[in-house]
Amino acid sequence: MSSSDVSVVLVHGAWADGSSWSKIIKSLAADGVKAVAAPLPLTSFQDDVAALDRALERAPGPVVLAGHAYAGAVIAATRSDKVKALVYVAALAPDEGETVAEVFYRGEPHPQAPKLAPDDHGLIYLPDAAFAAAFAQNAAAEELAVLAAVQRPISPACITVAVRRPLWKDRPTWFLVAEEDRMIVQDNQRFMADRMQAQVRSHAVDHTPIVTAPAAVLAVLGEAIAAARE
Repeated sequence: MSSSDVSVVLVHGAWADGSSWSKIIKSLAADGVKAVAAPLPLTSFQDDVAALDRALERAPGPVVLAGHAYAGAVIAATRSDKVKALVYVAALAPDEGETVAEVFYRGEPHPQAPKLAPDDHGLIYLPDAAFAAAFAQNAAAEELAVLAAVQRPISPACITVAVRRPLWKDRPTWFLVAEEDRMIVQDNQRFMADRMQAQVRSHAVDHTPIVTAPAAVLAVLGEAIAAARE
Protein backbone atom coordinates (compact mmCIF):
# COMPACT_ATOMS: atom_id res chain seq x y z
CA MET A 1 0.00 0.00 0.00
CA SER A 2 3.08 2.22 -0.16
CA SER A 3 2.49 5.38 -2.16
CA SER A 4 2.79 9.13 -1.81
CA ASP A 5 0.57 10.00 -4.75
CA VAL A 6 -2.83 9.25 -3.19
CA SER A 7 -4.07 10.99 -0.07
CA VAL A 8 -6.63 9.58 2.32
CA VAL A 9 -9.10 11.89 4.03
CA LEU A 10 -10.69 10.33 7.11
CA VAL A 11 -13.95 11.63 8.52
CA HIS A 12 -15.19 10.85 12.03
CA GLY A 13 -18.79 10.26 13.00
CA ALA A 14 -21.00 11.50 15.79
CA TRP A 15 -19.67 11.28 19.36
CA ALA A 16 -16.09 11.12 18.09
CA ASP A 17 -13.28 13.30 16.79
CA GLY A 18 -10.34 12.80 14.46
CA SER A 19 -8.41 10.87 17.12
CA SER A 20 -10.74 7.92 16.53
CA TRP A 21 -8.73 7.33 13.32
CA SER A 22 -5.35 7.40 15.08
CA LYS A 23 -4.48 3.72 14.50
CA ILE A 24 -5.37 4.06 10.83
CA ILE A 25 -3.35 7.27 10.45
CA LYS A 26 -0.26 5.68 12.03
CA SER A 27 -0.42 2.67 9.72
CA LEU A 28 -0.96 4.79 6.61
CA ALA A 29 1.94 7.03 7.58
CA ALA A 30 4.18 3.98 8.02
CA ASP A 31 3.31 3.03 4.45
CA GLY A 32 4.03 6.51 3.14
CA VAL A 33 0.39 7.47 2.58
CA LYS A 34 -0.65 11.02 3.42
CA ALA A 35 -3.69 11.11 5.72
CA VAL A 36 -5.83 14.06 6.77
CA ALA A 37 -8.47 13.79 9.49
CA ALA A 38 -11.33 16.18 8.76
CA PRO A 39 -12.56 17.84 11.98
CA LEU A 40 -16.35 18.02 11.82
CA PRO A 41 -18.02 20.54 14.15
CA LEU A 42 -21.22 18.42 14.23
CA THR A 43 -23.24 21.63 14.45
CA SER A 44 -25.20 21.23 11.22
CA PHE A 45 -24.99 19.12 8.10
CA GLN A 46 -23.99 22.16 6.06
CA ASP A 47 -21.23 23.06 8.55
CA ASP A 48 -19.88 19.51 8.42
CA VAL A 49 -19.76 19.40 4.63
CA ALA A 50 -17.98 22.77 4.61
CA ALA A 51 -15.41 21.44 7.11
CA LEU A 52 -14.83 18.40 4.93
CA ASP A 53 -14.34 20.55 1.83
CA ARG A 54 -11.70 22.59 3.67
CA ALA A 55 -9.89 19.38 4.62
CA LEU A 56 -10.03 18.19 1.01
CA GLU A 57 -8.37 21.42 -0.10
CA ARG A 58 -5.41 20.51 2.13
CA ALA A 59 -5.06 16.99 0.77
CA PRO A 60 -2.62 16.68 -2.15
CA GLY A 61 -3.31 14.60 -5.24
CA PRO A 62 -6.21 12.22 -5.82
CA VAL A 63 -8.12 11.34 -2.67
CA VAL A 64 -9.69 8.28 -1.12
CA LEU A 65 -12.42 9.60 1.16
CA ALA A 66 -13.44 7.45 4.12
CA GLY A 67 -16.28 8.01 6.56
CA HIS A 68 -17.31 6.30 9.77
CA ALA A 69 -20.96 6.12 10.89
CA TYR A 70 -22.67 9.54 10.48
CA ALA A 71 -19.80 10.70 8.27
CA GLY A 72 -21.04 8.43 5.50
CA ALA A 73 -23.65 11.05 4.74
CA VAL A 74 -21.08 13.85 4.88
CA ILE A 75 -18.57 12.27 2.49
CA ALA A 76 -21.33 11.76 -0.07
CA ALA A 77 -22.22 15.46 0.00
CA THR A 78 -18.92 16.87 -1.24
CA ARG A 79 -18.55 17.76 -4.90
CA SER A 80 -14.75 17.77 -4.93
CA ASP A 81 -13.21 16.42 -8.13
CA LYS A 82 -10.25 15.22 -6.05
CA VAL A 83 -12.29 12.34 -4.66
CA LYS A 84 -11.65 9.18 -6.66
CA ALA A 85 -13.08 6.53 -4.30
CA LEU A 86 -15.26 6.33 -1.21
CA VAL A 87 -14.95 3.98 1.77
CA TYR A 88 -17.83 3.49 4.18
CA VAL A 89 -16.97 2.04 7.58
CA ALA A 90 -20.17 0.92 9.33
CA ALA A 91 -21.53 4.14 7.89
CA LEU A 92 -24.85 5.75 7.07
CA ALA A 93 -25.71 6.33 3.43
CA PRO A 94 -28.93 8.26 2.88
CA ASP A 95 -30.12 8.43 -0.71
CA GLU A 96 -31.27 11.63 -2.41
CA GLY A 97 -34.15 13.17 -0.48
CA GLU A 98 -33.55 11.12 2.68
CA THR A 99 -32.22 12.34 6.01
CA VAL A 100 -29.56 10.74 8.18
CA ALA A 101 -32.15 10.14 10.88
CA GLU A 102 -34.37 8.20 8.48
CA VAL A 103 -31.66 5.69 7.61
CA PHE A 104 -30.28 5.56 11.16
CA TYR A 105 -33.66 4.63 12.61
CA ARG A 106 -34.62 2.26 9.79
CA GLY A 107 -35.69 -1.15 11.13
CA GLU A 108 -35.47 -2.50 14.65
CA PRO A 109 -32.60 -1.19 16.80
CA HIS A 110 -30.25 -3.51 18.63
CA PRO A 111 -31.47 -4.27 22.17
CA GLN A 112 -28.35 -2.60 23.59
CA ALA A 113 -28.56 0.50 21.42
CA PRO A 114 -28.66 3.64 23.59
CA LYS A 115 -31.67 5.88 23.93
CA LEU A 116 -30.74 9.26 22.47
CA ALA A 117 -32.23 12.68 23.14
CA PRO A 118 -31.02 16.32 23.03
CA ASP A 119 -29.86 17.91 26.27
CA ASP A 120 -30.83 21.35 27.57
CA HIS A 121 -28.59 22.92 24.92
CA GLY A 122 -30.18 20.98 22.09
CA LEU A 123 -27.15 18.71 21.63
CA ILE A 124 -27.13 14.91 21.63
CA TYR A 125 -24.44 13.24 23.72
CA LEU A 126 -23.80 9.52 23.88
CA PRO A 127 -24.20 8.25 27.45
CA ASP A 128 -20.85 7.14 28.83
CA ALA A 129 -22.10 3.61 29.42
CA ALA A 130 -23.04 3.30 25.74
CA PHE A 131 -19.41 3.33 24.61
CA ALA A 132 -18.81 -0.07 26.19
CA ALA A 133 -22.32 -1.38 25.55
CA ALA A 134 -22.78 -0.46 21.90
CA PHE A 135 -20.33 2.01 20.38
CA ALA A 136 -17.15 -0.07 20.77
CA GLN A 137 -17.88 -3.13 22.87
CA ASN A 138 -14.65 -4.79 21.72
CA ALA A 139 -12.43 -1.90 22.82
CA ALA A 140 -10.00 -2.06 25.72
CA ALA A 141 -10.85 -0.15 28.89
CA GLU A 142 -8.29 2.57 28.18
CA GLU A 143 -9.63 3.00 24.65
CA LEU A 144 -13.16 3.35 25.97
CA ALA A 145 -11.98 5.99 28.43
CA VAL A 146 -10.50 8.05 25.60
CA LEU A 147 -13.55 7.64 23.36
CA ALA A 148 -15.86 8.84 26.11
CA ALA A 149 -13.58 11.73 27.08
CA VAL A 150 -13.15 13.19 23.59
CA GLN A 151 -16.69 12.69 22.29
CA ARG A 152 -18.30 15.56 20.42
CA PRO A 153 -22.06 15.94 20.72
CA ILE A 154 -24.09 16.11 17.54
CA SER A 155 -26.82 18.61 16.73
CA PRO A 156 -30.19 17.44 15.38
CA ALA A 157 -29.48 19.87 12.52
CA CYS A 158 -26.96 17.32 11.24
CA ILE A 159 -29.43 14.50 10.85
CA THR A 160 -32.72 16.12 9.82
CA VAL A 161 -31.71 17.64 6.46
CA ALA A 162 -32.64 15.86 3.24
CA VAL A 163 -29.46 15.19 1.25
CA ARG A 164 -28.75 15.91 -2.38
CA ARG A 165 -27.65 13.32 -4.94
CA PRO A 166 -24.95 11.38 -3.09
CA LEU A 167 -21.46 11.07 -4.49
CA TRP A 168 -21.54 7.28 -4.14
CA LYS A 169 -23.67 7.21 -7.28
CA ASP A 170 -20.73 8.60 -9.23
CA ARG A 171 -17.62 7.08 -7.62
CA PRO A 172 -16.36 3.55 -6.90
CA THR A 173 -17.41 2.72 -3.36
CA TRP A 174 -16.46 0.18 -0.70
CA PHE A 175 -18.52 -0.65 2.39
CA LEU A 176 -17.16 -2.38 5.47
CA VAL A 177 -20.14 -4.08 7.11
CA ALA A 178 -19.72 -4.46 10.86
CA GLU A 179 -21.51 -7.70 11.69
CA GLU A 180 -21.51 -7.05 15.46
CA ASP A 181 -22.64 -3.43 15.24
CA ARG A 182 -25.08 -2.40 17.97
CA MET A 183 -25.48 1.21 16.79
CA ILE A 184 -26.29 0.58 13.10
CA VAL A 185 -27.39 -3.03 12.83
CA GLN A 186 -25.89 -5.30 10.19
CA ASP A 187 -29.15 -5.64 8.22
CA ASN A 188 -29.40 -1.87 7.87
CA GLN A 189 -25.80 -1.63 6.70
CA ARG A 190 -26.36 -4.35 4.11
CA PHE A 191 -29.50 -2.60 2.86
CA MET A 192 -27.55 0.61 2.29
CA ALA A 193 -24.51 -1.14 0.81
CA ASP A 194 -26.66 -3.14 -1.61
CA ARG A 195 -28.53 -0.16 -2.99
CA MET A 196 -25.24 1.71 -3.32
CA GLN A 197 -23.89 -1.24 -5.31
CA ALA A 198 -20.79 -0.93 -3.16
CA GLN A 199 -18.06 -3.52 -2.93
CA VAL A 200 -18.92 -5.10 0.40
CA ARG A 201 -16.37 -6.41 2.86
CA SER A 202 -18.02 -7.98 5.91
CA HIS A 203 -16.27 -8.62 9.22
CA ALA A 204 -17.21 -9.77 12.72
CA VAL A 205 -16.41 -6.38 14.24
CA ASP A 206 -18.23 -3.81 16.34
CA HIS A 207 -19.44 -0.34 15.35
CA THR A 208 -15.99 1.23 15.65
CA PRO A 209 -13.48 -1.02 13.85
CA ILE A 210 -11.28 2.00 13.21
CA VAL A 211 -10.36 1.54 16.89
CA THR A 212 -11.02 -2.14 17.56
CA ALA A 213 -10.15 -3.82 14.23
CA PRO A 214 -7.88 -1.45 12.28
CA ALA A 215 -6.47 -4.22 10.06
CA ALA A 216 -9.90 -4.83 8.55
CA VAL A 217 -10.31 -1.12 7.82
CA LEU A 218 -6.82 -0.84 6.34
CA ALA A 219 -7.50 -3.75 4.01
CA VAL A 220 -10.52 -1.98 2.54
CA LEU A 221 -8.65 1.32 2.32
CA GLY A 222 -5.87 -0.49 0.48
CA GLU A 223 -8.29 -1.65 -2.20
CA ALA A 224 -9.65 1.87 -2.63
CA ILE A 225 -6.16 3.37 -2.78
CA ALA A 226 -5.18 0.93 -5.52
CA ALA A 227 -8.29 1.89 -7.49
CA ALA A 228 -7.60 5.60 -7.04
CA ARG A 229 -4.16 5.18 -8.58
CA GLU A 230 -5.56 3.76 -11.81
